[in-house]
Amino acid sequence: MRIAYFDCFSGISGDMFLGAMVDAGLDLGDLESELRKLPLEGWELSASDVKRHSIAATKVDVEDNSGEHAHRHLSDIAKIVEGSSLDDEIKRCAMRIFTSLADAEAAAHRVTREQIHFHEVGAIDSIVDIVGAAIAVYLMGIQEVYASPIPAGRGFVKCAHGLMPLPAPGTMELLKDVPIQPSDIEKELVTPTGAAIISTLASSFGAIPRMTVDAIGYGAGGRDLEEQPNMLRVLLGTKNGDSASGVADSITIVQTNIDDQSPEAFGYVLELLMKRGALDAYFTPIMMKKSRPAYQLSVLCRHDDAKALAALILEHTTTFGVRMWEASRNTLAREYHAVDTPYGSVTVKVGMAGNVHKVAPEFEDCRRLAEQAEAPIRDVYAAAVCGYEDSRA
Repeated sequence: MRIAYFDCFSGISGDMFLGAMVDAGLDLGDLESELRKLPLEGWELSASDVKRHSIAATKVDVEDNSGEHAHRHLSDIAKIVEGSSLDDEIKRCAMRIFTSLADAEAAAHRVTREQIHFHEVGAIDSIVDIVGAAIAVYLMGIQEVYASPIPAGRGFVKCAHGLMPLPAPGTMELLKDVPIQPSDIEKELVTPTGAAIISTLASSFGAIPRMTVDAIGYGAGGRDLEEQPNMLRVLLGTKNGDSASGVADSITIVQTNIDDQSPEAFGYVLELLMKRGALDAYFTPIMMKKSRPAYQLSVLCRHDDAKALAALILEHTTTFGVRMWEASRNTLAREYHAVDTPYGSVTVKVGMAGNVHKVAPEFEDCRRLAEQAEAPIRDVYAAAVCGYEDSRA
């Protein structure tokens, strides 16, 4: 299993996250190519080599040249993300982060999620940071994220709402149930964007897990702290225990039978489940008692998402109950590469385990390019596979 461990000894922000991933091997061009799929204009992405206390790091900057001062609601951001041609997995991950952020701000200000309008986080650079984090995890094939305890800075910070104590109230809401540790540094070490990213992505917080590290990255923060290096360290590698037969882990299966609901609603239910974090969801025709035709709904999901998805099924279908159980699985370790073809750039998914090596171009990229070129989709697909194989030669 491909995993990432974020060592947040000096906190975390969106640009530090991106800097660490680029420093660890994420191609900046691939990242920007994916980000350009967002319907946003007037921004530039750059990376530079810097030092923090003599340690080399990468500083990623998002320059906003749009001139806009938009205060976006969650629904506005959802339209931007959902209206892009990004892979559905990236969209779901990004929206999970934005939704966590909206819920935290709503709790801090004691209003509903719909009443929250993002100030700093609604700006283009913050949108690029959050969507960029989702893209980075996707392109690097990260299947599980871990993190160290989070340091809490001290003092106050000035923002759109006025003078706020550190950590800011919204940030503190995001860090509920996350181990935090004291810090004597009177600066904002954890931004709302950084807290939203790590609290959403990380499955646990603590010491470095058992892993074999194959890449290390350092992402620099904007200021140079006197007390310590202002940077985020990421360790990438494989979880110890992975074998040539694939990556062993477990998921939850949520299942129910439905015999009294119009199938017209099933497509909508599947769409909701996938948007809320299901790994896969599908209906299977079955025969129930009294030879009654029916459908079995099966949802594969992470353990942490099972209860929420079960509640969604109960709300949007006619069923009176669901079954849930843990299932073991083996999957190929995955990487994602942006491949140039005569038709344009295609994201290619690569699966590996022992001698097994599989290549699968992303269908949505192939379809979009085939439509633009009025070419057979099989030609775009073949060009992507050839482009990837040529890049390995």
